[in-house]
Parts: sequence; structure tokens; C-alpha cells
Amino acid sequence: MATLDVNTIIARSLKAQGIEYVFGIIGIPVIELSMAMQAAGLKYIGMRNEQAACYAAQAVGYLTGKPGVCLCVSGPGLLHVTGGMANAQMNCWPLVVIAGATSEDHEGIGGFQEYLQVEASRPYCKYAVRPPNASLIPLHIEKAVRYATYGRPGVSYLDFPANLLQASAPESKINFELTHPPPPLTYPDPECVREAFKLLTHAQRPLIIIGKGAAYAHSENILRHMIENTNLPFLATPMGKGVVSDKAKQCVASARTAALQKADVILLLGARLNWILHFGRAPRFSADVKIIQVDLCPEELHNSVRSAVAVQADINPFVEHLFEQLNAVNFNFSDNSDWWKLLKEQCYKNKTTIRSMAMTTSPPLNYYTVFHHVQEIIPDDAIIVSEGANTMDIGRSMLLNTLPRHRLDAGTFGTMGVGPGFAIAAALVCRDRYPGKRVICVEGDSAFGFSGMELETMVRYKLPITILIVNNSGIYGGFEKDTFDAIRSDGDLTQVTPPSALTVETRYERMMEMFGMKGYFAREIPQLQDALKEALTLKDRPVIINVAINPSADRKPQAFNWLTESKL
Repeated sequence: MATLDVNTIIARSLKAQGIEYVFGIIGIPVIELSMAMQAAGLKYIGMRNEQAACYAAQAVGYLTGKPGVCLCVSGPGLLHVTGGMANAQMNCWPLVVIAGATSEDHEGIGGFQEYLQVEASRPYCKYAVRPPNASLIPLHIEKAVRYATYGRPGVSYLDFPANLLQASAPESKINFELTHPPPPLTYPDPECVREAFKLLTHAQRPLIIIGKGAAYAHSENILRHMIENTNLPFLATPMGKGVVSDKAKQCVASARTAALQKADVILLLGARLNWILHFGRAPRFSADVKIIQVDLCPEELHNSVRSAVAVQADINPFVEHLFEQLNAVNFNFSDNSDWWKLLKEQCYKNKTTIRSMAMTTSPPLNYYTVFHHVQEIIPDDAIIVSEGANTMDIGRSMLLNTLPRHRLDAGTFGTMGVGPGFAIAAALVCRDRYPGKRVICVEGDSAFGFSGMELETMVRYKLPITILIVNNSGIYGGFEKDTFDAIRSDGDLTQVTPPSALTVETRYERMMEMFGMKGYFAREIPQLQDALKEALTLKDRPVIINVAINPSADRKPQAFNWLTESKL
């Protein structure tokens, strides 16, 4: 009777579920498993850090709708991955993590890298299990993929002890046909749609907020159609950008503070009222605002404030039904309304302020100058990966997205170090599905330090990623060289070196020389733009452009702190 080894069973089961990409770092006991995955036709990408591997796998899940797999070794390997698992779970991105484990007969007596892995993973997962035998592996892999993608997407964890990985089973007992249909759609209660229709059509100051849930749901076509035909103003959360183009005339991102604070009815689509949206509470929102909350997850409804209308539904069927009712009465929110006049006035005022900051082109540069001149060069359809403090936040407003799922950043969990992993995932997806599309990875110098050695991964797999490091020599801010040297001229360096400081103008671009390649350093706009133009011609390798800016450069004055402060 023919038998199959467990490594082959795992690999073929993943392939049967439509899994395409695996990211990981191999070691005992998953070396043979990684090779079996390649033999089964899975694309294996060897990374340099388990967290970065996990970030890449979850970004694939977001970009394609099918989970990426993160493969890691036991004990510390899995512990490194848990940061990425938590990030995926908080972002609601589909991910499957597979880890080797110590042999079961070594458990309890100090086995190599022994750890309670299933129990340790449960806080970060929707599903965590150790398959009990070889014949049940396809069932648990199907379940892991289904849990990761159905409902609110998230993380599944599969644990494989070394003795199970070395086992085999009769091929006749292995069912590779266990596959699930696409996730079912949840349709809205018609009465909820009618209530939403009434609120919107009677609103004096309506606003639509588009979240990354709308991007993941591929809601761009119906949302663009509805907004264009109703002329309702909209804002996007950071990764909701591009579902409706940032260049659409209904986009009021430049008047974000006024829009949130003065709207009387808000339609919330695929976004949570968490810290990113200031919890939906005053003073960032009107105290009597009426919120129409549409979310796939019922537990999210009324989670921060009581919504006027709470709808458990997929976004597409809800918006389709709502637009049918709006269209039936020829609803169109007038450009001549007081609300549109206020929003346009605020947009003009803020854009004028930012443009004046962006035109300060003499060194040392500021964030606005850098991003304004980068925006002039990069393609409209580029995927923008961004992380850092001011780098990410200011870049969100300056670097525009015209297409959905074309911005990846630190997300709901605010995780630093995600950039290179996200960029690797985006470049692989582009190479396989959208040849010629560019990936621009915009990094603060501190953020780049978390996962910078993934540059070697990019080189190894010939990924054309442009890494733009906005270098202010610190966390939030650094110091000019003379000041930095003076601070550290005397005393114990651990006592006198400011916690926010990094080495002044570190020449990160010289990392390219490790591979016999060229990086770029810029202090002036012509240097930056020339480097960017050249970088965008590269087809089979990454490049670093290191831009030195004023260490004390900051964002424009804000009406409110970007992070809502506790009032307790």
C-alpha cells in the first residue's frame, strides 16, 4: 500500500486550499517540510527574521484574500512570530502560521526548544491546534484556512511536533478533497438600510468614512459609483485610501478635523471607532453625531459609542441596497450647500498651508518638501508601504492613492518593523499578477532599523523595491551633528545620550554596496528626484534612497493631538 510522509501531506493540503506563498526561516524540525512545500508547487521565500516573515505572509493575505503561510521553528522561532500574529489579528488579515515543535516523547523532560506552543498562540488566533495524526492533517489545514478567511479575517495556528513530521500514513486515508467554498456574504436587514437612507437624506452635514475593511472587501466599484452619483463627502482611514481615489472631488481628507468634528451623520464602512478614529467621541466628533455603523463582526457594533443604526453586513450588498434607494429619489448632495462650502474652504486653507511648507526646498529639508517632490515622480498606481512616526502620518496625507489596497502601513496595532516584510509581499504579488507595478517602501530611519536586513531577501529574490528612508537621525526627532557630539562629549554615554537619538545621518544607502550595488544619498530635492527616477527604471533589484532631513522637522500645527489623550 502506497504511503505519504507527513511533510508531503502538509504541503499538498496547503496547495489544495489554494495557498500560494510561504514565508519563513527553516531549522530543525521543519527543514524537510520547506522542501516538500516547494515540491508541491508552493512559492517559498526565505526571510531573515521570523517577525518579518509573518508580516509578509499576512500582507499577502490582505492583498490577495488568500492567507499567506508563515513557517517557523519551535520555541523561540514561534515566539518571534507572535508579534506578527498579533498584528495580523488586530488588522483582521488572513494568516496561517505553521511551526515545528519538540517531539512529543521529549515533552516535560526538557526537550529541545520545548514550549507550550498551542496555548501560547491562542491569544493571537482564531484557531490553534496540533493535529493528532497524519490522516487528520488535511481536515485541520482546511479548517485553519477557513477560519482565517471566514467572517472577520484573522490568524490560524498549526503545531507539528517533530515525531509527527517524521511519520507517514497510507495514501488511501488522506483526503485532499476537503476544500471550502468562498466566504458567504452577509446581507443587511432591509429595515436597517431604510433607516440609514432616512438619516443620510435628512442630514445637513453628512460624511462617509471608508476603512480598510472596504478595501479588503473589494468595495471600490460600488462605492465609487455611489459617491460620484450622490456627491457625498468622504474620508478614508490610512489603509482605506484609494478605495475611492484620493484625487476624487468628494475627498475631504484635507479638511479631516472639520469634517469629523462637524458632521451630523456619518456612514462608517469597514472601519472601527478605535484610536485611529478617536473612538468616535467628542471633542473630535460632534457630541450628537448620528453614526451608521456597517461591520461584518457583530461584536464591533456599538463598541465605543452607541450607533444610531448598527448594521451587521458585508459592505457590498449594504451599499448596493442603499444606493438603490438613494438613486430612486435622485439624491444628490449639492455643491452649494453650506456643508460643502465649509469643507472646500477648509481644504483650500490646509492645502495652501502644506504647499507653503512643501516649497521650502533649501536644506535641511522637511517632510512636506520630501513627500511633495516624491509625489511628483512616483507612478499613480504604485503600491506605497509606509512606517515610522511622522514619516507615516505626514506621508499618508502627501502621498496619494488612486487605487484600493495600494497602501500598507503600521495599521491598527501601530507595529513598527512591518515595512520591509510588507514590501516583499507586495513586490511578489505584483510580479505574479501585475507586472511592471512599482512598490515604494517609505521608511523612517528608526522604523527601518527593525527589519533592515530583509534588504538581503529583496536582493536574493530580485525584487524591484524602492526603499526611501526619510532620515531625521532619531525616533520622532534627532539632533544636528554639533549638538549630538556636544551632548555626548563627556560622561557615561548611557546617561547622556537622549533616548530619542540615533547616530546622525547614518548612511543606510551604503548597505547596497554589500551586494555590489549602488544606493543614493540626498540632501537636496534635485538629488532626491534624480535618484528616484533612476530607481524606478530598475527591474530586478531593490535600491535604497537615503534622504537627510532636518532632525527637528515636525508636522504642521494640529487642532488636536494626533493620538487622543485619556481623560481618566
